Amino acid sequence: MTIKTFTLALALSAGAAAPADAQQLGAADTGQILATVTRDAPALSETALQIWKYAEVGYQEAQSSALLQQRLTAAGFTVTPGVAGEPTAFVASFKNGAGPVIGVLAEYDALPGLSQAASPTRASLGGEAGHGCGHNLFGAASSYAAIAVKEWMVRNKIAGELRVYGTPAEEGGSGKVYMVRDGLFRDVDTVLHWHPGNTNSAAQGPSMANISGKFRFHGRSAHAAGNPDKGRSALDGVEAMDAMVNLMREHIPDRTRIHYVITKGGKAPNVVPDEAEVYYYVRHVDPAVVKAVWAWVKQAADGAAMGTQTKVDVEVTGGVYSLLPNAALMAVMDRSLHAAGAISWTPEETAFAQQIQTTLAPGAPPLASVGQIQRATIVDDALGGSTDVSDVSWVTPTVGLSTATFVPGSAGHSWQNAAAAGSSIGVKGAVLAAKTLALAAADLYRNPATIAAAKKEFAGRRGAGFEYKAMLGDRKPPLDYRKTAEE
Repeated sequence: MTIKTFTLALALSAGAAAPADAQQLGAADTGQILATVTRDAPALSETALQIWKYAEVGYQEAQSSALLQQRLTAAGFTVTPGVAGEPTAFVASFKNGAGPVIGVLAEYDALPGLSQAASPTRASLGGEAGHGCGHNLFGAASSYAAIAVKEWMVRNKIAGELRVYGTPAEEGGSGKVYMVRDGLFRDVDTVLHWHPGNTNSAAQGPSMANISGKFRFHGRSAHAAGNPDKGRSALDGVEAMDAMVNLMREHIPDRTRIHYVITKGGKAPNVVPDEAEVYYYVRHVDPAVVKAVWAWVKQAADGAAMGTQTKVDVEVTGGVYSLLPNAALMAVMDRSLHAAGAISWTPEETAFAQQIQTTLAPGAPPLASVGQIQRATIVDDALGGSTDVSDVSWVTPTVGLSTATFVPGSAGHSWQNAAAAGSSIGVKGAVLAAKTLALAAADLYRNPATIAAAKKEFAGRRGAGFEYKAMLGDRKPPLDYRKTAEE
């Protein structure tokens, strides 16, 4: 899809709204759901903080996934583990007769290099990873939202199917892409998700499409002083590639992002390294731009190999579309967020947040903003990151929200976020998310006309003749993508 088409799609979606005959969720329904989530808040907290302690990176979330599966099984869901060739993925289903099929996404992978105590000062726990994106909260809140909806469906004889999709490796591993590619969302009417954040908001907008991969250079080792002419440095290949890619930056479309880290470069200066590896991301809101820039990056790698008389191969480890918003579903999510209420902190939590804010860049929003709900709009600019939720949004109508689980002003993927995600501040945001997701799902079950409106909007925005093809091709899930080149 081109950026022109994408902009038009946003303009169309911005004018959409929930159907006029949609009914507000009744007071009885709302009260039942909120009471159930409140009842289960201690269990939600325990689950989220246990996953925070596990801090397992993508495709290695065995304990985190198992814990969520146990909670859902105990609540009456039928769980199918290991779907889409991903050992830590699962689908949990509750069926209550024929009716709408609604999915709820759950994530639980941590980020490498962000081990952090639940402390307002930098204090590593000595581990390799930490929940700097709050996915421990994400998975727990989604699961307990589904549990509340399931109980409500039984009590009120609501027909339909509710599914929780346990989705691993969102952070660069594109776990949901393989689930989409395997058709696991083919019969789903709508999908709900959320993400930990700094604000409470149901605003929708595009994310950035991306392709990521590892370039591995192969040279010939030799004594760096005695026989340097006999060697061919794989590290030279990496550095030459990086230099050329950095020169590209002047000539690529605006808002393109390219990031890389050298994951292997040799172990001793007096040995010409025969193996080296560099890990790249390319991002842009338009998937077509991502594909074109990635092809250029590959040409730079080939040129670097030629110039250094080395060889190079590339493994594409991830690739996702940009997120498609849905205004009809946004209206439901926004209404549910307002019904769920906002967040209030204790004096102790406020003091914790104030201390964290002293470590942030100047100009952080006031702490009181966590008690506010932002206006829900369709934005026409890309969000800063990428997500594999995007691929789900291209095969079924999808909507999300954020809640204030972090200290206002905190940067994503930071130790400050990891600290908050392991504290009661993070848990309060997760409870709000669980309430909102549960109310939104119930609203959709009560209002099939809204689902129909969302599908109509979805079809118009996606365009006629669209055929989903994964950005990462037909490769199998990269179950070892978080392992370093030295492992």
